[in-house]
Amino acid sequence: MDGRVPDGWRLNGWIAGVWTHAKTGGMATAGRMAKADRMAKADDTAKAGETAQVVPRPVLIADDHPLFRDALKLALERIGIDRPVREADRLQGAREIMEGDDVSLLLLDLHMEDSDGFSGLIGFRHDFPSVPVIVVSASDDPAVIRRAIHFGAAGFIPKSSTIAEIGTALSHVLDGDIWVPEGVSLDDGGSSDSDMTGRLNSLTPAQMRVLQAVAKGRLNKQIAYDMGISEATVKAHMTAVFRKLGVVNRTQAVLIARELQVDQQTVDDHG
Repeated sequence: MDGRVPDGWRLNGWIAGVWTHAKTGGMATAGRMAKADRMAKADDTAKAGETAQVVPRPVLIADDHPLFRDALKLALERIGIDRPVREADRLQGAREIMEGDDVSLLLLDLHMEDSDGFSGLIGFRHDFPSVPVIVVSASDDPAVIRRAIHFGAAGFIPKSSTIAEIGTALSHVLDGDIWVPEGVSLDDGGSSDSDMTGRLNSLTPAQMRVLQAVAKGRLNKQIAYDMGISEATVKAHMTAVFRKLGVVNRTQAVLIARELQVDQQTVDDHG
């Protein structure tokens, strides 16, 4: 041999060198592109996080009177609360919104088509304890207001209130305070009332529905049909209700269930 590299070897070596350069160069390029892509995604994520932080949590108004819902929205605007407003005219609709949205405040009418009395308030406080609830009602009876607060409401707005008064109530509750109309004392009422309020608050929503049905004279079979559960489940709920309320029969349970009702002499059918 004359020391020269055979042509075939030179060609193969050149091809191998080009391939190696292309591979390493391509890998470097791909690495730079991947890094740039990661940085872009991180930037997008940061921007999305900043956007999510500035989106205010909505206020939910659950009331079957459109005019009063409008009054509440106007009061929110007047005090400078720039938050999205969700609306519901039924308790079930309000519950669906609460389950699907991060609501910051609930304004709850005591009387809607599928709700009557304090049961709705108790149910929301049980299932969404971090969301403050302001009760709105046609009643301005101090006893009713005290019971609403005892059942967990953060405030009480009579529907006879002015826009200014509604705004004041909203401001106080959004600041973390308890608000009731001027002149209403929360100190009235004996310890027995507070004890019974605590017992009623301990009921689950299903147990509350059973108790209300019993108060209306419904039989276990009828309650099971209405709730879509078995009679055995109804009986189990009743046993739990009796135990939590400290009663031994349906009659005693019905007497306690009256605590959930608002005085109908001061509230119309849809107040």
